[in-house]
Amino acid sequence: MSSDAARPEQHSFQADVARLLMLMAHSVYSNRDVFLRELISNAADACERLRYEALTKPELVGEAAPFSVTVSVNEGNRTVTIADNGVGMNRDDLVQALGTIASSGTRAFLERIAGSAGEAGGAPDLIGQFGIGFYSAFMVADHVEVETRRAGDDVAWRWTSQGKGTYAIEPLPLDAAPARGTRVTLHLNDASADYAKPDRIEAILREHSGAVAIPVDLIDKPDAEAKRVVDGAAIWAKPKGDIKSEDYTEFYRGLAGQFDEPALTVHWRAEGRQEYTVLAFVPGSRPFDLFDPARKGRGKLYVRRVLISDDADLLPGWLRFVRLVVDSADLPLNVSREMIQESAVFASIKKGLVNRIVQELTKLAEGEPEKFAKIWENFGAVVKEGLYEEPDRRDALFKLARFVTSAHAEGGRTLEAYVKDLRPNQTAIYYLTGDDASRLAASPQLEGFRARGLEILLLADPVDAFWVSTALGFEGKPFKSVTQGDIDIKAIPLIEGAAAPAAERPSPEVATLLAFFKQTLAEAVEDVKSSDRLAQSPACLIAPSFGPDRRLERILAAHGHVKSATKPILEVNPSHALVTTLAARFKSDADKGLVEDAAWLLYDEARLMDGDAPADAAAFAARLTRVLTKAAG
Repeated sequence: MSSDAARPEQHSFQADVARLLMLMAHSVYSNRDVFLRELISNAADACERLRYEALTKPELVGEAAPFSVTVSVNEGNRTVTIADNGVGMNRDDLVQALGTIASSGTRAFLERIAGSAGEAGGAPDLIGQFGIGFYSAFMVADHVEVETRRAGDDVAWRWTSQGKGTYAIEPLPLDAAPARGTRVTLHLNDASADYAKPDRIEAILREHSGAVAIPVDLIDKPDAEAKRVVDGAAIWAKPKGDIKSEDYTEFYRGLAGQFDEPALTVHWRAEGRQEYTVLAFVPGSRPFDLFDPARKGRGKLYVRRVLISDDADLLPGWLRFVRLVVDSADLPLNVSREMIQESAVFASIKKGLVNRIVQELTKLAEGEPEKFAKIWENFGAVVKEGLYEEPDRRDALFKLARFVTSAHAEGGRTLEAYVKDLRPNQTAIYYLTGDDASRLAASPQLEGFRARGLEILLLADPVDAFWVSTALGFEGKPFKSVTQGDIDIKAIPLIEGAAAPAAERPSPEVATLLAFFKQTLAEAVEDVKSSDRLAQSPACLIAPSFGPDRRLERILAAHGHVKSATKPILEVNPSHALVTTLAARFKSDADKGLVEDAAWLLYDEARLMDGDAPADAAAFAARLTRVLTKAAG
């Protein structure tokens, strides 16, 4: 090999990686121990991947020693080395895996990690969530060296970087390389010298990597014998009675890439037509990318302890927050991952997983409502996606659903409790959709309902407008939007002391005014009607009797699914002082221009109360100025 050929290749990191490395190297995090957990996790994954590849290519493993990870510390040289005998990497793997970040959420991650520097638990939680754990090495090291050989290859490679924007790759003599697998050596920086102490490393391994499914050994000084610190026994295969709660927590943290406590742990073995073991966790906190369209579930699928996939499609999207491991005894090992996930056995397992998780959530909701309330606060908006996506599960999911209502602003209201408290002659479950529950609570459309003591579901999650428009109802009571024009609640008695809604029939003067409003606003509204649902407000917008929910239509329009929006109906309170004053002025023919401006201002006011901007901001400002000028004069 010539000297030119042996010269290391110099590469620049992808821009986002360079920025990330700068943050890692120059920020102070509350818990830098995370670096070891992430590197151990990567090493264990490499072993799992080779175990899978060896199913069809057993020569890749041959008679070599069983899979393991070895951590070596050298206090004198101030180094920590993590070595595995897994699948290893070739040159292209090194460039792809260590030079770029293939995450659509990278930029958001960088913003969050920069903002969380120094916060307790902040940055470490984010590191694992994005699968960029290797770069956490630069929190403790000012120089990182990776020596690797892909299983089955006769070429080895060395990757080196100081984390300052560039890295180098060069061939590695085979006599200096691992027989297969990867060796990562961290040259610790001054602030991290304590990580070269064997006791410190052993404590971190036991605390954060005690549940990995590959054995982990520790060599505490050069030429010393390896000491087994982690036995590598699959925690899910152990009897539940032999597992401590802290063991579950350790495993969850490694699986989920988080440092919180799981809110719910479910461990079971299914027997019958299919046999499989499941260990599932509901996280204790919400990942900030929970609603990222590219976000996938993080389910690990094993077949008889062989890792088939670490992102298997084990759960529907509305349970994507659940972290789990499934180990099947029945799925075939001699077919592709894609064929496995298309098999009838896999579909049956997936159905069983969903059934059991919903069952466990229901049990928690009934037995420990305060604990369940926290889960619903974090993930309820996601679970409600199932109400739309899986109509056959609505009855089960309705038992889980908790709502903010006009009578329970703190939330936690169940449909069962709502129906139990129906008012006399109430035949429907009433709701209002929008972007913010507190704003919905102040909506003028609710005034007539409040006067009759009617409770309204305040639905402020994006998916609400979809599921509630397709659900038939609950316990025989249909869902009805308070913005629909065909609602008739006159048979429900008023509560004592409530502000009475407007009269059903307007006076002749008001009727004439409304006809003028309809003519003036013809381009913006379908109709102008007298309202019997308003008590304090002068006007509100409602949807036509058979038109779509206004929030749903806005969402569809924003995504280009609606070409022309349905015109709303403007309902006017015929008893409001402003309306009667305008009616009198219009009758006297005093100032038609003022009344015309007032019509548009009432329309725009109603839009504002609905969470929309005025239809024409400049025209709105001009009309408001004219009206105020006349009022001041």
